[in-house]
Amino acid sequence: MTDTVLRTPAAGRLFSRPAAVASCVGFVLIGMLQALYGPAIPGLRADYGLSPPGAGLGLSLHFAGGVVGVLAFNAVHSRISNRTLLAASYGLMAAGCTGFALAPGWPLALAAAFLGGLGFGGIDYGLNQLFAAGFGDRSTAMLNVLNAHFGIGAVLGPTVVAWAGPHHYAYAFGGCAVLAAALIPGTRGVRTGCVSEERPARASARLGVFGVLAGFLALYVLNVAVEAGVGGWEPTHLQTVGYTAAAAASATSVYWLMMTAGRFLVVPLTLRYAPERILTVCAAGMTACLLLTLVKGVAPAAYAGVGLFIAPVFPTGLPWLTRALPQAGRAGAWVIAASMVGGVAAPPLLGAGIEASGIHALPWLLSVLSAASLAVTVWLIRLTRRYVE
Repeated sequence: MTDTVLRTPAAGRLFSRPAAVASCVGFVLIGMLQALYGPAIPGLRADYGLSPPGAGLGLSLHFAGGVVGVLAFNAVHSRISNRTLLAASYGLMAAGCTGFALAPGWPLALAAAFLGGLGFGGIDYGLNQLFAAGFGDRSTAMLNVLNAHFGIGAVLGPTVVAWAGPHHYAYAFGGCAVLAAALIPGTRGVRTGCVSEERPARASARLGVFGVLAGFLALYVLNVAVEAGVGGWEPTHLQTVGYTAAAAASATSVYWLMMTAGRFLVVPLTLRYAPERILTVCAAGMTACLLLTLVKGVAPAAYAGVGLFIAPVFPTGLPWLTRALPQAGRAGAWVIAASMVGGVAAPPLLGAGIEASGIHALPWLLSVLSAASLAVTVWLIRLTRRYVE
C-alpha cells in the first residue's frame, strides 16, 4: 500500500488569511453550482426539448464528475502541490460552467456538466482535506466555517435563478465560471506541506484500521442519506399530514438554513470538545428530532432541529478521521466520495421504501438510519480508542 500522509509546515498553517477567505468563497461557489441544476430544469427543457428525467441528467453528470474528481485528484495529490490541485480544479469548473452555459446541444452540455463536476470534486476534496490538517487545533472549527459557506451558496443558487428566470440560467452558470476563474489567483496563499511515506501498520492493528475506515464510510453514507432524505421528502410528508404546499416549502427552506447556521454555531464548541463527543450528541439529537416529526403539530420545527444537529457531522468527522488514521492519507477522499454517492442514491432508495410503506413511514425510515448512525459513532469511539491510542 502506497498511501501518503500530509504533514503541515513548521508554521502549522497551510493557508494565509486571504487564502482562507478565498477558500470560503470557493465553497460558496460549489454550493451555488450544485444548487443551480434543479431550478434550471424548465429552461433546459425549453432550450433542448427534454423530458424531466432527461433534464435531470445534468445534475447526475455533475455528481458523477464530482466522484471521479475526488478520486482522481486524490490519486495525483502526492505528485502536485496543494496550489496546483486547487488552481486546476477552479480551472475545470470555469471551463465546465462556460461550456454548460454556451453548449449548442444537450450532449455537449452534459459533457460540460461532467467537466465542471471534476473541478467541483477537486475543490470539495482538496479544501476539506487541507482544512482538516492545515489549522492545527482549530481545524475542526475552520472546517465547520468552510462547509457553512457551502450552505450559503446552496441558498444563493436558486435565488439567482428565481431572480433572473429559469430561461436565463446560462447567465447564472456564466457567473459561476467568472467566479471560478477569479479564485485561481487566491490559491497563491496556499502552502504545500511535506509529504512522507506512510509507516506500515502493525499486523495486529491492520484489521482495526480497516474497521475504522469501514466505520467512517458507514457513518458518512448514513448521515448523507438522512440529509438528502429530509431535503427530498420533507415537503411531501408535510403536505400529506395537512400542511399547505407553501408551508411545506418554507419548512424545507428553514431546514437547509438551519444546516448552514448549525455549522457556524458549533464552531466555539469544537474548541472545547472532542469531535467524537460532538458527533455523538448530534446523532442522538438528530434521532430524537426525527421521531418528533411523527407529531404533526411540531413536525416543521422537528425537521429544522434535524438540520441543526446534522449540520456539524460532515466537517467535524473529517478531523477525527485524520487523527484516527494518520497512516491512511487516502481515507478522507474515500469518505468524501462515499458521501457524494450516498447523496445520489439515498432519495430514490427512500422513495422505494415510501412506495412500499406509505409516506407516513418516512419519519420511521429516517429514524432507523439516524439510530444506525448513532450506533456506528459509539462503535467507532471504542474502536479508535483500542487501535489508535
